[in-house]
Formats: sequence, structure tokens, C-alpha cells
Amino acid sequence: MNKSLITQNPEDIDALNRLGLAYTILGKLKEAKSTYQKVIRIDPLNPIALRNLKKIKEKKFSSTAKLSNSSINNKFLEEPGKTKVVELVNIAQPKIVESLRTGQSLELSIKRLKIFALEGAQYIGVLPDDIARRLIKFMKNGCKYEAYVKSATQHKVTVFIKEVKKSTRYKDQPSFTSITDSPLVLEKSEKIKNHVEDHEEKEEEEDYVEEEVRE
Repeated sequence: MNKSLITQNPEDIDALNRLGLAYTILGKLKEAKSTYQKVIRIDPLNPIALRNLKKIKEKKFSSTAKLSNSSINNKFLEEPGKTKVVELVNIAQPKIVESLRTGQSLELSIKRLKIFALEGAQYIGVLPDDIARRLIKFMKNGCKYEAYVKSATQHKVTVFIKEVKKSTRYKDQPSFTSITDSPLVLEKSEKIKNHVEDHEEKEEEEDYVEEEVRE
């Protein structure tokens, strides 16, 4: 994506810096150095390029450089019903988003009937309401999930969410539905289950609201 942006505008500093970081993560330090040097030629005082060139020179990226394509790709192995690529909404400021790297782990935290994606204590974004509503039900009943950054640009962050533990209660229900499934098919297939669980979910929502009031 960044290469495409640079083709359209060879002096796109933000795209060049992101490309430099991508090369660094993949261990292609020679290409990363060359990319950052292009930034310096355009903007001699650019702090991001200057800082990262210094790190490359001092070999502070050596541990990161060992991250191979295969190790990154292994995190993103898709499994129907158990994994999903999601675009976050209401994402953080560009300077925060730009510091994210592919494969970076994020924490999923339930708050105010939403699921927040966090990097440590730093807010990154929120899962879409439809996905959050489904996962909150699972998470509140013992299911566990991991989330990793799949891609990040100034105005868009996509994450890869993976089911790592399923509670007995929901063992027969997929965490995620396929995007290729017809809405009508999904509606019919889950109509009975939703009818049975409707009252239960309402009680759970009331519990969440009461919890927020206490906080």
C-alpha cells in the first residue's frame, strides 16, 4: 500500500516512513535505511527518519529484525468461525497509530458495552458494535481471544482476532460468522437460538449497565 502511495507521490513522507518501518520489521535493514535516507533528502529534520536511522546504525533493531515473514504469517492463519479480520472504529490519533507494527499484540477490554483494543494502557480503537455485542456474550462466559495488528495507516487499523478458548456453554456456536454467509441464511440458522437466549442476553446487558453505574 505504501509503495503504491509513493508511486503516486514520491515525496509522501508519511508513506516513506511507514515503508521504512515495514522493511525494518521484516529484517530488510538495507532497504529500510535507504527508505529513511529518502525521507531525509526531502525533509532533513524529519524526527522519525532521523531516530530510526540512528537505531539502525546502532543495531537497536537487531532483535526485531529476526522476525521473519513466516513468523508473522503464522499469526494470521485463518480458521472459519474462530478467526476474523476486523477494522477498528474511532481509532487513536495518527501519531499513535503509526507506531503500531504488524503482528503486535493488542488487549481486548470490555467497557461500557463495547470492546476496546489497547496496547498496554494506550487506547487504539474500538471493535464495531455488531462484532462486540457477539464477543461480549462469549467473553463474559469464559471464552478467550487474542488480537494482533494486521495493518495500520494514519486513518485505518485492522486487527486479526483469534479464538484461543471456547467455554462449554458455547462450544457449538462459532465465535465469528463468515462474511460470505447470506444474512437471510444466518438469520434463519440462529433464529431459534436467539429466541431462547434473548431474555438471557437482556439480563446480561442489565448487569453491564449496573456495573457501569457502580463504577
